[in-house]
Amino acid sequence: MVNSGICAGDAMGSINGLVSPPGKRPLFSFGVISDVQYADIPDGHSFLGVPRYYRHSIHVLQRAVQKWNNHQNLNFVINFGDIVDGKCPPGQSLDAVKKVNNEFQKINGPVYHLIGNHCLYNLPRDKLLPLLKIQGLNGLAYYDFSPSPEYRIVVLDGYDISAIGWPQGHSKTLQALEFLEKKNPNSDKNSPSGLLGLDRRFVMFNGAVGREQLEWLDGTLQDATKLKQKVIVCCHLPLDVVASSQEALLWNYDEVMNVIHQYNCVKACLSGHDHKGGYSVDSHGVHHRSFEAALECPPDTDAYGHIDVYDDGLLLFGTDRIQSTEMCFNP
Repeated sequence: MVNSGICAGDAMGSINGLVSPPGKRPLFSFGVISDVQYADIPDGHSFLGVPRYYRHSIHVLQRAVQKWNNHQNLNFVINFGDIVDGKCPPGQSLDAVKKVNNEFQKINGPVYHLIGNHCLYNLPRDKLLPLLKIQGLNGLAYYDFSPSPEYRIVVLDGYDISAIGWPQGHSKTLQALEFLEKKNPNSDKNSPSGLLGLDRRFVMFNGAVGREQLEWLDGTLQDATKLKQKVIVCCHLPLDVVASSQEALLWNYDEVMNVIHQYNCVKACLSGHDHKGGYSVDSHGVHHRSFEAALECPPDTDAYGHIDVYDDGLLLFGTDRIQSTEMCFNP
């Protein structure tokens, strides 16, 4: 039997140039990309002044698909959300989503999508989820799957409670608006101006995991524990303040992490949304990695990668802006 371990000692991680461990075969491998945010508009900037390359980002995806298809041993791809940008011209949203989705459909294998705020600026849930083949119940986009007997991937819907994506009078929209009214005094609820510290996450471009989804997560982690499975949690919104800026965090990241920390099965939380990327290991030994955005790649640069999954850790092999990361689990 081929040794499927890569690490020794305590939970640790590094960001550097990685090489595959000789003689050790991963249990499975999958591609990752986040925040393509394509739009057929000239280059622009974020509200912080970071350059954004709206037309180029689809070329990043095309090169990623080519690389993944050449890999041979990739089992699937996870897109961490925001495939089109909120600045997509009115009337072009559906075509833009279809155009980017067509590139994803060229992948030789399954693609699992997460939804982000920019997806929901362009299309409501009832149109978006079927296009991306997300099999959620009642318009929700959380689900899980097991790519190998040893592992389970849990995908969270970070815009379960949100002021975007649901119909205007929907109970989840109203709940989100009421929440923002209490937490954010600004007339522009997308602005964190005047908010201090962790309160800067209480902006309209973020969202929350609802009560039912939290209960589902708890039950799913119970089940994984019984089956002795390790779990990788995926969410468009980051769940750890060291791996992300405060403005990008899930509104109730603390509640989600309280559930996760009740179990020993969750080994890593992967996310997008915070375009600069980040990495941390929290106090319970859970690894957090937010991915650098494809949108912010200047021409002829890239941001995508693939993860090799072992019994005792993950190896993220990044391209250009995505830094390679070794994530070793607690023994």
